[in-house]
Amino acid sequence: MDQWEFAGWGRSTKLSHLEPPQLDRHALNHTQLGEWSSTAICGNDISSSVLYVSSLSILAAGVYAPLALLGVAALLYAFRKIYGEVGSALPLNGGTYTVLLNTTNKRAAASAAVLTLLSYIATAVISAGEAMHYAHNLWHGLSVPVATVALLGFFALLNVLGISESAKVALAIFCFHIITLVLLAASGIFSVLSSPEILLQNFEIPTPNGRSIMSAIILGFSAALLGISGFESSANFIEEQKPGVFPKTLRNMWITVSIFNPLICFLALGLVPQAEIAHHQESLLALMGEKAAGNWLGMLVSIDAVLVLSGAVLTSFVGVVGLARRMSLDRCLPQFFLKTNTWRGTNHWIILSFFGACVAILAITRMNVGVLAGVYTISFLGVMSLFCIGNLMLKKERGRLPRAEKARP
Repeated sequence: MDQWEFAGWGRSTKLSHLEPPQLDRHALNHTQLGEWSSTAICGNDISSSVLYVSSLSILAAGVYAPLALLGVAALLYAFRKIYGEVGSALPLNGGTYTVLLNTTNKRAAASAAVLTLLSYIATAVISAGEAMHYAHNLWHGLSVPVATVALLGFFALLNVLGISESAKVALAIFCFHIITLVLLAASGIFSVLSSPEILLQNFEIPTPNGRSIMSAIILGFSAALLGISGFESSANFIEEQKPGVFPKTLRNMWITVSIFNPLICFLALGLVPQAEIAHHQESLLALMGEKAAGNWLGMLVSIDAVLVLSGAVLTSFVGVVGLARRMSLDRCLPQFFLKTNTWRGTNHWIILSFFGACVAILAITRMNVGVLAGVYTISFLGVMSLFCIGNLMLKKERGRLPRAEKARP
């Protein structure tokens, strides 16, 4: 054998640790969020559903609406396992896009990402518009179109400043929202126990349109599915969360939805006649507050609605930054989206482009955000369904990846 054909036996070295200079500089300077900050960012979106899901479910299922909401809570418990497994096996931003990218192909993953982006645009526009409509009820001199654009611009600026600043605002909103819901629930329970006549009257009313009990529960369940929108958001900024935080955000969101949505729905049946619920569909909780404790609680609930719906706008910005950055790294989106500013290190082009898209949608629809409701529903349910499919594919294609949690097929 000639000497050039044998390069030598070589050597092996065991490294006990890597020195900081060898690590990715972005990872070293990366802001990572704790449990409550992360929960607040995605929790504002999912917990804001209590403002509208009770009325939607009651109109579809009547007095069986709380059962429908409990069924949705049970479904969400199963989704905890599904998201927990994928998040521990692939702890990367992007949610459904990331899991499909690692199990199918880039085209399928990009299709799921389009649905996610549509969901975020619809969430931001609808939430901002509804928040400003609530604000208009508090101050009639407010121009809703101008205020909606201003709110979107404010959260765009907040995200340019960085996720840590966004998390502080989100946490303050989330705490105020939970306190308001606790006050509303406590006042409602006391009022219903003191005077249960309305509750008894509502239970004597037959199901809407003479439906069977099972049909009413199924339709109420379908309407109540909108109450879990926002659950998918945590997976889109998982890299910004400290290790072990992601499954806790899933648990906290599930607890919030499981307690407040069925409870508030039941109290609505105890405080407001069913015929009146249809006429106050958009401000049901404020009406409940007035009936349970007076004008002060109704006003507090209206203020809370403005804040928590604004928090849902923030969730959209945070989620879309994580998703668009991941897609840009995979070259599914233009590379200029990866550029960061020197003073805060944030992806300002992603944020500004998303803001521009939201304003364009407002202009095209002429503030008639109701036309986005169907787009929002289809895109959200599509994203959740594709995540389930992605998890099944992950079990088959990447079964050897270590994971802290497993969802049974």
